[in-house]
Amino acid sequence: MKKIVIALAMGITAISSMAATSMKFTVNGMVCSFCAQGIEKSLLKMGATKEVFVDLKKKTVAVEAKEGQVLDAKAISAEIVDAGYDVVKIETVLKSIAEIKAELKSRK
Repeated sequence: MKKIVIALAMGITAISSMAATSMKFTVNGMVCSFCAQGIEKSLLKMGATKEVFVDLKKKTVAVEAKEGQVLDAKAISAEIVDAGYDVVKIETVLKSIAEIKAELKSRK
């Protein structure tokens, strides 16, 4: 029984480590593709950032971490605010950018 519990714990850990860690920011003030490009460009310069996705209609900025890296919500939020936008919500999700895009697209 003890071996089963250990195997389950290891399996759960492996699954959670395989899931991409991303952060979703709800951002007010973004109105055009130039806004999206500016945010993407500045966030991609951050060391832990693998990919960035901006959805203007949903007011969402999603940032995916590189494998083994941890995203800094305060630093990302500060970067967005410094660009002239308001961050109104931050959430950490265990999804890749591709999964977040599909989720947002299905809500249209």
